[in-house]
Amino acid sequence: MRIAIIGGGIGGLTAALALRQFGFEPQVFEQAPNLLEVGAAILMWPNAMRVLSRLGLATAIRDHGEVLEKAQWLRCDGKLLNRFRLPKSDVPAVALHRADLQHTLVQALPQDTIHLGQVFKSYEQLPDQIIAHFDNASSVTCDVLVAADGIHSQARMQLLNDGPPTEHSYAAWRGVVPHTPSNVMAGTATEIYGRGQRFGFGPLGFGKVGWWASTNKSLMRDHRVNPGSETGALAIRDELLRLFADWHEPVLDLIQATPLTAFVRNGVFDRSPITNWGTDRVTLLGDAIHPITPNLGQGGGLAIEDAAILARCFEKYVSPEHLFPENTLSVTKALHSFSALRRDRAAAVARYSRFYGVIGQWEGRLAVGLRDRILSLVPNVLTERFLRGVFDYDAYAVSV
Repeated sequence: MRIAIIGGGIGGLTAALALRQFGFEPQVFEQAPNLLEVGAAILMWPNAMRVLSRLGLATAIRDHGEVLEKAQWLRCDGKLLNRFRLPKSDVPAVALHRADLQHTLVQALPQDTIHLGQVFKSYEQLPDQIIAHFDNASSVTCDVLVAADGIHSQARMQLLNDGPPTEHSYAAWRGVVPHTPSNVMAGTATEIYGRGQRFGFGPLGFGKVGWWASTNKSLMRDHRVNPGSETGALAIRDELLRLFADWHEPVLDLIQATPLTAFVRNGVFDRSPITNWGTDRVTLLGDAIHPITPNLGQGGGLAIEDAAILARCFEKYVSPEHLFPENTLSVTKALHSFSALRRDRAAAVARYSRFYGVIGQWEGRLAVGLRDRILSLVPNVLTERFLRGVFDYDAYAVSV
């Protein structure tokens, strides 16, 4: 059983690990020539940590980050709107650098499993096999193709040709600061609300702080600037310092203390949910099929859930020792079961995230006043109930 995974991000690497637990030997093809320490902070909420725990990686993840236990909402002048504890769970919520998470996943795989510098171009589906083609004129033959190639998926373009994802009217930035200001609370995620703007931050362990910011494009001078050079990074820092000039501490301190190489700028995208996740031998996974806005910090978590459910479907229906012709119907059952089990869950979390972002980016004075009032009145029991609906999902307890 030859399984090729396109994309060496969080979803692709986790899928490879989860499949290996059940005796499969997938190969991962990643377009980057090297796996560099890129990205910023990422939150591994309990729904993702349960999967990582089953893969034997929970301790390593905790060792690389900081456990979050509390959260708070503030107004941009520093006034506290609400404060609450995260729901108690069998596994913690952990904030860490994305590069540390990726490194942990890579180290858990055999070295010859990951093939770098492989820019996926297209696939060719033949009666008895699939051929994946890459830009360097190389190709690989497989029985099953798992496309975890991100929000601008080339595989999705070929499979569905349904156009680009939906880009929203606000942009997001992220960064990591190598030291912790005195007013950053340990184990606490903070989100600050303004008019058409938000700023969030939390400790990552080892003295580091991860932060993110979002601003409506209408408030920005140039929302197209990217930190691909020192000049671009300087422009982004100056723009952020202007946009958040009068905000409460430690917002400006965090922006100013961020190394120029640590600024990350992202557009905010998602897609409307669809039922077609692939064919009898091809499936999409993670952002390739259900991209989500960053408002709930669940993009990586959903991809990790996908990986576990996909592996469990293969474990139930497919024998790793049999050649593909003997497994044709079994693979079809596995892939159809995978998409059926994941569609509603992914669509619901994406819907919550989009709605949360719309409210968070309100700009009008009356709307902002209403939002701040609502946030200040939300009882902890209601917040916990909503969070449990997202965090309590267990990919290894779902009936397959």
